[in-house]
Amino acid sequence: MSATSVPPAAPAARDPKALARARRRLAFSRFWSTYRKNKAGIAGLVILLLFILMAIFAPLLADKSGLDVTQVNGPILAPPSWQYPLGTDDLGRSVLTLVIWGSRISLLVGLLAAVVSMTVGSALGIFAGYRGGTWDALLMRFTDWFLVLPFLPLAVILAGIYGQSLLIIVLVIGLTSWPWTARLVRSQTLSIRERPYIERARGLGAGDAQLIRKHVLPNVLPVIFAQTILSIALMILAESTLSFIGLGDPNRASWGAVLENAFEAGAPTLGAWWWIGAPGLCIVLVVLAFTMCGNAIEEIVNPRLRQR
Repeated sequence: MSATSVPPAAPAARDPKALARARRRLAFSRFWSTYRKNKAGIAGLVILLLFILMAIFAPLLADKSGLDVTQVNGPILAPPSWQYPLGTDDLGRSVLTLVIWGSRISLLVGLLAAVVSMTVGSALGIFAGYRGGTWDALLMRFTDWFLVLPFLPLAVILAGIYGQSLLIIVLVIGLTSWPWTARLVRSQTLSIRERPYIERARGLGAGDAQLIRKHVLPNVLPVIFAQTILSIALMILAESTLSFIGLGDPNRASWGAVLENAFEAGAPTLGAWWWIGAPGLCIVLVVLAFTMCGNAIEEIVNPRLRQR
């Protein structure tokens, strides 16, 4: 009796979620291999990580009681020393403690305001670019109206009307900074809308919501991400500006608030350079770091910049 051969088992179909994860890992690997070749981008990332770690571990680096004027007894306007590496302010508080805890508010406001700005701008930009026609014209005229409004007076009015809480400051900055994102995302969406695979998907019966979710949004996400990184620097500057003119949250320490207190107390005329220099240098370094990271990411997502 002849033995019958058993056919080999058919290979199991791979899980679509596993394939998606593999593609994401490959995309990230390619992104990182390109990003790490940019020296300025790596330098900005290192600076940024240091400030993020400082904000996260602020309770371990400095006692929060050092912010309370009723619990400090340090010397007034003491220059930098071993005991006070960045000197003290006019109330005897350590400037180093103010800078460490101020990093939390400045970075948090910058990040949250950028998220608000990117969400509003991206949604309007995608909708206007995809729909076109009357909707595009109306939304772009609305965007142009916001573009011509001066940011600082508008932010001052909104903060003065609705108060100076942290949430209000985030909304004021975010809701006055979205037009640039809307225009950028709209232009990218207009280009994607005309590509052949969009027409093929539409011919196969895909609806507008599916086309936006499956095809348009994934293609504009890299541009949105790069714009978000760049805009965080502007948001931090905006928060520092509002705090510097007295419109920040009075109950929370930020770098802008430290500068505002220093100038209000006459630090420049008193020669207390450390009181101004420390938070000012932090703002400059963080803004520079975000800008370098954003430029490096923009070179990756923009083929024309990468070819240069």
